[in-house]
Amino acid sequence: MKFKIINDLASTLNNIVPEKYLSMFGEFLLSGAILTEASKVLAILIIFILASEISLSITLAAFNIPASVLILPFFIFPCLFTYIVVQQERRAQKIEKAAPDFLRQLASMLQVGLSFENAMEDMSQYGEGPLYDEMRRTIIEIRMGRNFDDAWRAMSKRLKSKELERVFGIILDGRRSGSSISKVLSDVSDDLRDLMALKRERKSTVMMSVMFLLISTVIATPFAIGMVSVYSGFMQSYGMESQIILTAPIAGELYLVIHSILAAFIISIIMYGDVKKGIKFSLPLAVSSFAIFYFISTFGGSLLLGGF
Repeated sequence: MKFKIINDLASTLNNIVPEKYLSMFGEFLLSGAILTEASKVLAILIIFILASEISLSITLAAFNIPASVLILPFFIFPCLFTYIVVQQERRAQKIEKAAPDFLRQLASMLQVGLSFENAMEDMSQYGEGPLYDEMRRTIIEIRMGRNFDDAWRAMSKRLKSKELERVFGIILDGRRSGSSISKVLSDVSDDLRDLMALKRERKSTVMMSVMFLLISTVIATPFAIGMVSVYSGFMQSYGMESQIILTAPIAGELYLVIHSILAAFIISIIMYGDVKKGIKFSLPLAVSSFAIFYFISTFGGSLLLGGF
């Protein structure tokens, strides 16, 4: 078959990698709307890296290119991570936008006499979007024997939204306590709508500060430190070596990584008020800034000399 090598490698990975880690990676891929099996994604990544390394090795033998370019194929991992993080953010925004209307409609269906489970099932059959996809998955889990509370709580965690997790927890507590669930749904729908409006307003007011931090982290700082590395290389080529000239590039790389991580935490605090979200932004920012630094420090000298 055309993709037999991928299928064979995926089968091997299924036997080697513990199922727990494959399941965790699969959930991570699903959160980014990647519906391929985790083992197949890993197999594709491994084949891509091997093929890229072979191609780059042949290119190195034919042209005078620095051997450090062999690290480039491994950037596929942070690129994949960044893509999934971006997809998670977009997915969370779509879910948060649809949630108030969904809860309002669910409350209306309960008011006409439907049970909570039947109302969920009817809603999931006609709706489109990630929220309804999660609802359909939850209904399937309940049919397969999973406890309603556990399935509902797992769905709220998969939504990747603190606000929705809190709201869905309130709904679950109201259902267990015997309160009027339709009244609870109507109230949390109104509260969620107001909360989302405040969240959008806060984001719009801080975007200028966030853009400044992004430009500084991804473009300005890597370019400046890359030029320091180029200058250090010029000095060494003319025999003007010193301890400062030798250590400046290394110190610059360490500063670049630290600066990117700190900027990610600051951005997460400004946009979300949650320092923990900076963890998932730190890797994309660090990789992007290091890629700019690598390009400038490696090819900056040649570009400048070629320009003159």
